[in-house]
Amino acid sequence: MGSCEVKGEAEMLKAIFLPFISTSHLIPVVDMARLFAIHGVDVTIITTPANAAVFQSSIDRDSSRGRPIRTHVVKFPQVPGLPEGIETINADTPPLLTMKISEALSILQGQYQELFRVMKPDFIVTDMFYPWSADAAAELGIPRLVYVGASYFSHCAMNCVEEFAPHAKVDSDGESFELPGLPHKLEMTRSQLPDWLRAPKPYTYLKKMIKESEKKSYGSLFKSFYEFEGAYEEHYKRVMGTKSWSIGPVSLWVNQDELDKAGRGHAKEGEGKGTNEELMRWLDTKKENSVLYVSFGSMNKFPTAQLVEIAHALEDCGHDFIWVVRKNDDHGDKGFLEEFEKRVQESNRGYLIWGWAPQLAILDHPATGAVVTHCGMNTVFESVIAGLPLVAWPIFSEQFFNEKLVVDVLKIGVSVGAKEWRNLNDFGSETVKREEIRKAVVLVMGGEECVEMRRRVKVLSDEAKKAIQSGGTSHNNLKELIEELKSLKLQTK
Repeated sequence: MGSCEVKGEAEMLKAIFLPFISTSHLIPVVDMARLFAIHGVDVTIITTPANAAVFQSSIDRDSSRGRPIRTHVVKFPQVPGLPEGIETINADTPPLLTMKISEALSILQGQYQELFRVMKPDFIVTDMFYPWSADAAAELGIPRLVYVGASYFSHCAMNCVEEFAPHAKVDSDGESFELPGLPHKLEMTRSQLPDWLRAPKPYTYLKKMIKESEKKSYGSLFKSFYEFEGAYEEHYKRVMGTKSWSIGPVSLWVNQDELDKAGRGHAKEGEGKGTNEELMRWLDTKKENSVLYVSFGSMNKFPTAQLVEIAHALEDCGHDFIWVVRKNDDHGDKGFLEEFEKRVQESNRGYLIWGWAPQLAILDHPATGAVVTHCGMNTVFESVIAGLPLVAWPIFSEQFFNEKLVVDVLKIGVSVGAKEWRNLNDFGSETVKREEIRKAVVLVMGGEECVEMRRRVKVLSDEAKKAIQSGGTSHNNLKELIEELKSLKLQTK
């Protein structure tokens, strides 16, 4: 990967990485930490015990390879009403516990700041959800780099909505409006916008704080790469007036070891190993590009009515499939899904995974042909690397913007037709019908459109691999950033 040339120059640099405590943010920040360590920066990741368990095996492997990286574990504060070991915010976290975890995070803030003072790093890399860390770095006279989740595109689109309020100029939630001032002509509806963009909410003010802290920081890091959304990377820098570096796809750069791929994002390595082997054996029996992978990420759940529609669509689509299922809280789906699982196992048509799935290994397998996704950018990038077209099914967060990027800008996927943004713990009123799901699946798994999509996503896959090699765009970005940080350190001496 050409890392040797950087290593000698950077070995004096010492960094602290502070990831957020939801899996979709934790994993890319840890990947970035590992990436800096590969390039000779001395890295300490600060986190709590349950979060460390998700990635510690990969850090141990990196350390055994001689890379200067370690984890510093801080005990999670005991908050009344919060069970021990509950330290992450994911799809299964009830709203009350999310509030308790946030309370614990505010207690941890002081401990984290003290560690910054004691460890004396040359720079810190912290998640966007720690806006206070910009001032903490300024007090210590060191640069803070902020990890900004999602895509450049989605942040450009959100800035556009905040600045021009095009959604206020339409008469109904279902009426389309154009997103002005972007490199492409794109339309959305008000019902597809996050609620905090439509009207002021507590989260609106948090997002404002995040943006202000980013502007006070040295710059931002994205897990993207220039060939993927370069026009929006440039647009973002202009709109924000800040420095920004795309250093991705980070998952491709650091997860080249089969053990890293197999266990990525899983708290207990070895757990589920037999199931994984059984799954890979099942995939080995399937033809190339014949299996559909269906997963909605770590933050999303569906009501029973929607799970029923998905199940029927998968059964009727004529393609083999792997479906990662998260049971919802009302348990009305349990009997139906177990019956469905039994049926598709008997016909050898489908494979249900309950909970965590070895996603990188599945996407890498030649039998996997396309992905149904919530449009979280971790999955989008991993699918692009694997050269797989997408069925876009956005649910919340910035995912409806990501759908526009995938379907309308890059043209590497089709929309399932979801129209309603919903909150994390709200099932909403929309049910996407089986006919719509089946139609989208058939499009990505065969036919003329599919051939073109596969060609385009294969080009992006090749570009992704070039971006992280010596002389590639992301490689150059990282190299230049490390040089810059080294110069800053020399200037402050």
